[in-house]
Amino acid sequence: MSAKDQPVYTLLVEAGRKPGDGLPEGATGAALLCYAGGVDEAEAVRETVAILKQAGLSVLDVEGHGTPEERRAQGHEIDEEEAGLMARAAAENAVIVAQVTPFFDEDAPD
Repeated sequence: MSAKDQPVYTLLVEAGRKPGDGLPEGATGAALLCYAGGVDEAEAVRETVAILKQAGLSVLDVEGHGTPEERRAQGHEIDEEEAGLMARAAAENAVIVAQVTPFFDEDAPD
């Protein structure tokens, strides 16, 4: 199976703080919405964690939300922009970070 034929998974990553991580001052961490391809979700998670660690982030947890087909079966709507980012992740065999939401003390996860 070539990289372009691999499914793309939606992953929600929780990151803590680490010196030089690029997160805003005062943030206690962040949530990152990522799209990554892999032969299975475990491979997509491993690749995503490796890339984010190379970028200087402290990965605490990764929650998989499945492929586009699995998400649609669960009733999720996938808009054109999101579908485009997923297609880019597949075409480039890349991890795409679609959104970064910093946490501050009042909204950090328990």
